[in-house]
Amino acid sequence: MLIVSASILSADLCDLGRDMGRAKAAGADHIHFDVMDGVFVNNISYGIPVLESVRKNTDMFVDVHLMITDPIRYVDRFAKAGADNITFHVEAADDPDAVIEAIRRTGAKCGIALKPGTPAEAVYRYAGKVDMILVMTVEPGFGGQGFIGEMTDKIRLIRRYLDDNGIVCDIQVDGGINAKTSALVREAGANVLVAGSYLFGAPDMAEAVARMRS
Repeated sequence: MLIVSASILSADLCDLGRDMGRAKAAGADHIHFDVMDGVFVNNISYGIPVLESVRKNTDMFVDVHLMITDPIRYVDRFAKAGADNITFHVEAADDPDAVIEAIRRTGAKCGIALKPGTPAEAVYRYAGKVDMILVMTVEPGFGGQGFIGEMTDKIRLIRRYLDDNGIVCDIQVDGGINAKTSALVREAGANVLVAGSYLFGAPDMAEAVARMRS
């Protein structure tokens, strides 16, 4: 199933409730919530208090992407704040299996992410334990970056590995996703498409969502 996820990193934080409503009305399926700590990535975004407010103001599926060091420390708190899915980076965890188990215990769905420079093979051993693999198609940390075209090869490798091993798992992409790049990543095997500036900057968000699906 193709899922469009609206990244509120590009929303108007002074009117976040309105922008989440716009995303839902436009046909987006998920809200994508980026958490950055200024250590794992060179930027700081928002955290648990904002997620609590998001949860109170939307009934959409909230997908939390942790771009933080030692993510296991915060799994319980993000789950309690309202995360439906928690994704962490394989590069940020000393023991990814322990993080997966911690997320599972909360009842939230679980995803594992990898940076552009991390090979596909780094997540193979975890593929059967998670609900989603996130392939970053830009360097994590900032919105509005250009899509890295070589990441389509990584998506193909992961999709082939999943199919060859009979593993049911979503492949998410995040970074530089728009109408053109959506078609490229869908063809490569991705089915969860995160977009921020493309959606929230569009004159007609519903049309932008439709273009991502077409």
